[in-house]
Order: sequence, then structure tokens, then C-alpha cells
Amino acid sequence: MHPPPPGPLGDCLRDWEELQQDFHGIQETHRLYRLKLEELTKLQNNCTSSITRQKKQLQELALVLKKCKPSLPSEAKKAAQELENQIKERQGLFFDMEAYLPKQNGLYLSLVLGNVNVTLLSKQAKFAYKDEYEKFKLYLTIILILISFTCRFLLNSRVTDAAFNFLLVWYYCTLTIRESILINNGSRIKGWWVFHHYVSTFLSGVMLTWPDGLMYQKFRNQFLSFSMYQSFVQFLQYYYQSGCLYRLRALGERHTMDLTVEGFQSWMWRGLTFLLPFLFFGHFWQLFNALTLFNLARDPECKEWQVLMCGFPFLLLFLGNFFTTLRVVHQKFHNQQHGSKKE
Repeated sequence: MHPPPPGPLGDCLRDWEELQQDFHGIQETHRLYRLKLEELTKLQNNCTSSITRQKKQLQELALVLKKCKPSLPSEAKKAAQELENQIKERQGLFFDMEAYLPKQNGLYLSLVLGNVNVTLLSKQAKFAYKDEYEKFKLYLTIILILISFTCRFLLNSRVTDAAFNFLLVWYYCTLTIRESILINNGSRIKGWWVFHHYVSTFLSGVMLTWPDGLMYQKFRNQFLSFSMYQSFVQFLQYYYQSGCLYRLRALGERHTMDLTVEGFQSWMWRGLTFLLPFLFFGHFWQLFNALTLFNLARDPECKEWQVLMCGFPFLLLFLGNFFTTLRVVHQKFHNQQHGSKKE
């Protein structure tokens, strides 16, 4: 090879040779990466099919145990109960394993995102996404407090009210998508605490379409005051629940992907019972909102369909929040009494 000519051109040629050597290294690294990726895909498919097969076999075994258990003698019943406990424990282990394996999206995620794999493969990535979700809720809650206060006391305009309701629609829609992704990654968000965000999305959408008029003005201040109070309680819940979860995770009593919720769960019993009066007051305010809207709907001057369509979601939110919280409190009292009797 001829020596490079002197001057700037020679410097450029020497730099190019170094870049060429680096490029060959990059090509080799990328080739190895693609091979490992193919191996990873095969391992994921093998692991998924093996788990699916064993889960099916465990279900069949549990069904057989359930059928034959009543006719077993007392000693055999103890062995059957122990086997049932082991089956439940195995199913819990499979849940943790599946959190690291690609899975089909549920109906909602399929409609919103299509068939995109949303499973995060490392603990760090899962925890970072969960932490981002928690910060998103905190920041938006503070913004909602400020905007609802502004609309309630400083501005009386349907335009700013519409902007506030649009923000609520976007916020709850985003929460439902992020929560679905977190569930795919092992978060144990259950039942009502997932569903009530869908109800809130519908309610905020109806409020957004409600035209200005007599009925709207009669309900406006009550709704904005409620929104301000609800955001304040959600801020309190995030602040205290995040600290409680951090402590319980450090003690190994909670899962790393557990989230703060806009309600009351069994793990909050120690240290967070002072939130219950705030929660119950908010629940009954939702009932008050529903009754107010039903009364407005009976007014002869009421022509808007939005009045009833807002009343029913408020009633549903009250029933779901109140009875879910009540069930948790009742279950805790029952467990405490049962434990004291055993002692």
C-alpha cells in the first residue's frame, strides 16, 4: 500500500483506515448480537410453551383434587390441602416468570397499539417504567389541582373548562394504556382500581362535550370543587403510599412492581388508615354529584343528554369505590379478629 500523501488529505486517509477497522469490529459485534437475539427468541418460545403446558396440567390436577377431596379420610385431606397449596405457589411462580416473557396484548392494548410486544426484559427497565408512571401521576395531579383551582376561582370560561376536561380525558386515557403495559410486565393491579379509570375517561369525555348553559352552570362549581378535592386526596395518597411501598419492598413484603392506587388496599392497613376519612368523604361526594345531576335531569329546562350521562358514571364510581374500600376494611377487621381468637 502506498504511503499516504502529506497534508490534510493524508490525515483524512489515515482517519478513514481507522474508521474502517472500527467498522469491521461493529459488523462482527452486530452479527453476534443477531445470533444471540435468535437464540433468545427460541428460548422465549420454548419457555412460554413449557409454562403453558404445565399450567394446563396443574389446572387438571387441581380439578381432580377438588372432586376427590370430600371423600378422602382426614389424614389424606391434609396431604391434599398441602398439595393444593403447592399448586397455588407454583402458579404464583409462573406469574413471575411470565412477566419476563413476550405475551399477546389484551383487547385494549391490541386496539390502541396493535400487536406490539410491550414486555420489558430486565428488572431495571420494568422498575424504570413503573417509576416513570408514578412520577407521571404525581406531576399531572399537581397540574390538575392548579388548573381546577384557576377555573373555579379565577376564570369562568367554557374554553378553559373544556381545556381542563380535555386534560382529564388525556390523563385517564394515558393511565389506562400505561397500566395495561405494567400489567403485562408483572404489576398486580386488580379489578376495580383498573376499571375505574375507564369509567373516569368516559365521564371526562362527556363533560368535555357538555355545552354551556343553565344546567352546566348549575353543576360547574360543584364539579370543579370536587375535582380539586379529588386531586388533593390523590396527591396525599401518592405521597404516603410511595413511602409505605418502599418500606414494605425493603422488608420483602411487597412485589417490586406494586403501584400506588387511588383507593385503599390491604397492604395500606399499617400506617395509612388515616387516609380513610378523606377517601370516604370523596366517595360520598361522588354520590352527591350523581344525585345533583339526577335532580337537574328532572328540571323541565334540562335539554342536554350529558346531564344523565354524567350522573350514571358518578353513581358507578361511588358504588365501586365505596364497596371496594369497605370490603378491604371489613376483611382486615375479620382477619384481625380471627387471628386474636387463635391466640
